[in-house]
Amino acid sequence: MALVSCTEDYLDVKPTAFVTPEQVDQVAEYDPTILNGYINGVYSTMYTDGMGGTTGHDDFGQKGIDIYTDMLCGDMALSRSGYGWYRNLTRLTATVDFTRNENYVPYRFYYKVIYGANNVIKSQGGNDAVPTEDEARFVLGQAKALRAYAHFYLQQLYATEYIASEKSVPIKIDLTNFATPRSTSQEVMNQVVKDLEEAIVLLDGYVRPQGDKTSVNQNVAKVLAAYAYAYIGDATSLAKARDYAKDVADNSGASLMSSGEVVGGFNSVTSNSWLWGVDIKKDMGFDLISWWGQMDYYTYSYQWAGDRKAMDSGLFAKILPNDIRRTQFRSNVASTASTYLIPWNKFYHPAKEIGGQRNIETDVVLSRVEEMYLLYAECAAKTGQEANAIAYLKTLLSNRFVNAADYAYVDALTGQALLNEIYLQTRIELWGEGKSYLAMKRNKATTKRGTNHLSFQGVDIPYNDGRLTFDIPQAEVLNNPNL
Repeated sequence: MALVSCTEDYLDVKPTAFVTPEQVDQVAEYDPTILNGYINGVYSTMYTDGMGGTTGHDDFGQKGIDIYTDMLCGDMALSRSGYGWYRNLTRLTATVDFTRNENYVPYRFYYKVIYGANNVIKSQGGNDAVPTEDEARFVLGQAKALRAYAHFYLQQLYATEYIASEKSVPIKIDLTNFATPRSTSQEVMNQVVKDLEEAIVLLDGYVRPQGDKTSVNQNVAKVLAAYAYAYIGDATSLAKARDYAKDVADNSGASLMSSGEVVGGFNSVTSNSWLWGVDIKKDMGFDLISWWGQMDYYTYSYQWAGDRKAMDSGLFAKILPNDIRRTQFRSNVASTASTYLIPWNKFYHPAKEIGGQRNIETDVVLSRVEEMYLLYAECAAKTGQEANAIAYLKTLLSNRFVNAADYAYVDALTGQALLNEIYLQTRIELWGEGKSYLAMKRNKATTKRGTNHLSFQGVDIPYNDGRLTFDIPQAEVLNNPNL
């Protein structure tokens, strides 16, 4: 019902394939379940290729953006380039040219999600509606969470850093006018947390269908809220981020991956650590243009064919010898080999046949509970609760080492040394999952690319270097008269 199409010459024209909110509202009076179909159409934009408005093989929704950000922060190296995808991104030339698709794809994708969410919100009576029926309440909560998620990522990608008074991206919550001016970073984040706080209340009692992890439930909304407050970063916001992260870590019912699961392929939503993910089926038709195509050596596509995405060699060198996560990456070959440090034992199709998966059937992870252990540790340390931070960090590490003596050094860490360790463990644990860029900006970090990058080897690049942030694309500049 809610598949999206737009003309190619105008970024924010009303997608004509959306059923109107008025039509949905009328039908929902007779069949409330129609609302689920409507919100599912919005979710489909998150993992379908071309949702950034191009035919590029790097344009496939959220997981495509995850690769962009992992490369920009330097933790993911493009160690070999045969087909050219991501090359201008890693050269840091694409982000400073507003005519490039690399700037256009995230912008169009996230505003497409926002437009779909706004349609759902409008169908339920608008921004201030308070539905009394559970079906409508749950759908409205999901729509507000999705709108917040999209605005949050736009803020991350198009604002160099969080400076409250500086101009950022347009907030698009006006359900009748999409050509809105740029807002300040504070205004954007105020809207993000407002939507998320309302979503958390609306989603109280919502239980996803058996086996479904695509839709946003209350735990996912709390994850998004934790990230949003941690990014704002003042004392009050850090305390809120800390409490939300702890709530999810303790009470979501999810469990940390065991050592065996950490090298188990990251390929199924049945993992009890996954809080949010997409169950991919063969009949969805995904193949070359997909996250698995770009990342998995055992899928018939770019990682197999020669466009290598690998862990930054400097980051790999910091993984301790007995850490199970060290075995996620191919390190037992000469540093000049083309497959050096690719994640061939982290992300893989279960058959493990090199280049074997042609039609994608492996699932994609959007969020897992380990993130909340690490984010809680970070925010607890930043708010003076260092003992709690150490306890949660060690709980995670106990599932990555056999011998507790290997990570006992954490007990002695305090202050910036403790924060540095939490940041390092975040980068190691969540490598390739699109979270390192967020951590880099939260922690105001400077990164240095290792020897297996094709560009800027050994160069210090601070988090607020303008080349690590996208430009508002030409199409929006030309066609939004209020920008």
